[in-house]
Amino acid sequence: MRTVSLEELLEAGCHFGHQVSRQNSKAREYIFEARDGIHIIDLEKTKEGLEEAAKFVKDIAKKNGTLLVLGTKRQAIGILAEQQQRLQKEEADGVYFVTKRWIGGTLTNFSEVAKNYKKLKNITIQVKDPNARTKFTKKELSDLDKKRQKLEGFYGGIADMPALPDAVFIIDTHEEHVAADEALKAGIPTVGITDTNADPTIISYPIPANDDAVGSIKLITDYIVDAWIEGRKAKGQGESVKTEEKPKAKKEPEKEEKTVDDEKKKETTKEEKTEKKEEKAKKVEKKK
Repeated sequence: MRTVSLEELLEAGCHFGHQVSRQNSKAREYIFEARDGIHIIDLEKTKEGLEEAAKFVKDIAKKNGTLLVLGTKRQAIGILAEQQQRLQKEEADGVYFVTKRWIGGTLTNFSEVAKNYKKLKNITIQVKDPNARTKFTKKELSDLDKKRQKLEGFYGGIADMPALPDAVFIIDTHEEHVAADEALKAGIPTVGITDTNADPTIISYPIPANDDAVGSIKLITDYIVDAWIEGRKAKGQGESVKTEEKPKAKKEPEKEEKTVDDEKKKETTKEEKTEKKEEKAKKVEKKK
């Protein structure tokens, strides 16, 4: 992972917090000072939190885990769409996105919510498959398509998620506090951008930064996705190294067995020679 500089964070506007009147008392340790009634975030803490979060995300990717990314605010939607395309180009799988609206129970009631994933897939087949379309009237197909679009908006980014994710990355943990609480209850570690109005104690890996500026969201999201891509690539390299080392490990004990056998043979030949010498000595004594 590359090291992010304080200058980059400053240029991206990561240091601008909310108004002093909107401060969350639990975020006090991340505040550097207040200027003109607006809190300034300590960028040293931002850098530290971002690098720790990226290291954690990289480890999850390396272990073939899954990551759920949540960002429903207007500034984040376009950035997350770009990240999806980048992950597809890099062939780094395992990342799922929610950009429209967080559905309550996605993490705490996964088995029930997953039924809607199946419903979405079934309706998509009915609407798009030429053979299935013949079974419905035009009005029925129109109603089905409207239902499909609605479900697609809610579950499109996570419909293929096979189980609960191994981690959740949240943009604006204050606005998405329901998702943060669900992750906490489900025991799923979270990474999140925590502005001065958010509670950082409910996030496993808080990144104190501006969650409204496009530059801030993009820089942090880019860094987290970079970590995921590196982790996925490291996973592939680790598997190839293991397969190369396997035949070497098998040959080494065989050599040791041979050397043991050789030593046993040498010992037996020495014993036979000493026995023959003793027999000859006995014969000589009898003749005398």
